[in-house]
Amino acid sequence: MTKDRDELYGLHLRGSDRPMPFVNPYRTTGELNEIELLKLERHPLEIADAIIDTYSKEGPAGIAKIPGEVERLKWAGIYPQKQGGDAFMMRVKIPGGHLTAPQAREIGVVADAFGEGPDGTESRMFGSRYADLTTRQTVQIHWLRIEDIPRVWRRFAAVGLTTVQACGDSARNVLSCPVSGVDAEEVFDALPIARAVSDFFTGNREYANLPRKFKISVSGCIEDCAQAEINDIGLWPARAADGSLGFNLLVGGGLSDGERMASDIDVFVAQDQAVEVTRAIAQLFGELGNRENRGLARMRYLVQELGPEGFREELGKRANFDLVPAGEDLTRRYRGDHVGVHAQRQDGYFYVGCSVPVGRMQGIELVEAARLADTYGDGTLRIGGDQNITFTGVHGDRVDELLAEDLLAKYSPFPGPFSRGVVACTGSEFCRYAIVETKERAVKWARFLDDQLAGEPVGAVPVPGAHSPKGEDSGVIRMHFSGCSASCAQPQIADIGFRGDVAKVGNHLAEAVDIGMGGSLGSDAGFIDWVEHARPVNDVPDALLRVVRRYQSERRPDEPFYNWARRVPNDELRSTLSAEGTGTPVTISSGPGGAR
Repeated sequence: MTKDRDELYGLHLRGSDRPMPFVNPYRTTGELNEIELLKLERHPLEIADAIIDTYSKEGPAGIAKIPGEVERLKWAGIYPQKQGGDAFMMRVKIPGGHLTAPQAREIGVVADAFGEGPDGTESRMFGSRYADLTTRQTVQIHWLRIEDIPRVWRRFAAVGLTTVQACGDSARNVLSCPVSGVDAEEVFDALPIARAVSDFFTGNREYANLPRKFKISVSGCIEDCAQAEINDIGLWPARAADGSLGFNLLVGGGLSDGERMASDIDVFVAQDQAVEVTRAIAQLFGELGNRENRGLARMRYLVQELGPEGFREELGKRANFDLVPAGEDLTRRYRGDHVGVHAQRQDGYFYVGCSVPVGRMQGIELVEAARLADTYGDGTLRIGGDQNITFTGVHGDRVDELLAEDLLAKYSPFPGPFSRGVVACTGSEFCRYAIVETKERAVKWARFLDDQLAGEPVGAVPVPGAHSPKGEDSGVIRMHFSGCSASCAQPQIADIGFRGDVAKVGNHLAEAVDIGMGGSLGSDAGFIDWVEHARPVNDVPDALLRVVRRYQSERRPDEPFYNWARRVPNDELRSTLSAEGTGTPVTISSGPGGAR
């Protein structure tokens, strides 16, 4: 493959290297932070050429010679792992989570061929040579050597995949509903628009140096599974006064420290204006965002500083169309996943959502998933923000054959309610910031609760069948586990959220978690309250069991866990977590508070 400055092994780069003008980057000291200075010294996207020409030959020692080069790796979708040395994580950008079977197959092959760690690093639960599905509909592969990165890029380029700007201070992977185009109730198919937005930013040098990461959600789904409320830009479906369909615009959402629900700034965006409005907001953020203090550099702080009205005014100065008032909001509720067997908008066809607890799959399993997508479906595999996979375009006559495949025995469309709702970041296994191990522990806790509560109302497992009933996800209690405060697993919007911590047990320090309850998006949107801090991890399973059993004994008819947790005082929740025993089992009944 020919290599030139703008066509690096499928990494399509374009635009000039000139930095975006910084109109108002300062707030206190009047100095750019260290990362901003590094980005000005050399454009971050130049790292791709350096990896191909230099670092793949010299190894990690070559990277260490250049100040700021480890930071610039992110713009190529590469992170050093906490193990250091020649061990890197690669993140693959997948707009809207939509993979063709050849793309899914290639990711699986790369994970299997290149993603094996040294002796002693194999997970007891997951083995090695696996890929992690993320809450931004991307895939992460671990244990890659820098010398192998160019050949991986060549393989990905052959099937239309890229890792450019999957990380770094630029537009990250653009979210959309994982069943765009097939969902029976969606307002319109927004996946082509999400892809157009992604295409505009990916490899665009002029918009690749923003103050911090920049997250966008574009969805025509009425159930907000693309989580518009916690993105820097959220475009969700709306109807204008003239009856045309487009989006209402939300800005300034986010988690981590200083979580914030996005603000509705009273703007309707036509479908053909989506790329331009995201460009204009990126320009606004790039010019006015805080480049002095990286802790306050996310766009939500700029929205907070300007206020929704002030932000709208600044956007109007930069957008190449006149801003018009928001239309009728068509989003009805928040849907945490698309697990199960559901009728598509195409008559006679179904999509089959499979539960992948904490999103970790063997590379060879992704290869098998690609085969199943080709054999039974429309040749695509969808990744959701819930870390699950979905097969689409399965004819009703073939649903039972797909359900009988071995892969679906492991990644079931009919899982226990806790395995179904468990999400976890990579944790201390790979991340330099995480305090505790997350993925193995989260799966063990979910399986424990599924087992202990199997005969009780909250633990009831859906009956396998050709069609999942509407609303069958309402009984799932979602547990999200982040290894630190960065919130990669989104604990603030979970029914029960965990955040890594440290506790003193006797004379030594032990892994622990902060525990929060009551999070949700949608019509009841609200973040969790952190009700207990530094509970040792060994004490957590029984504590959770006590809480869930109390919930099912006290809940009102059809009351979700997050609403119950919000009405129970935090000190009472804390007391239940700290009690002894496992609570009182509740038998299934057909009356109020019984099985749903």
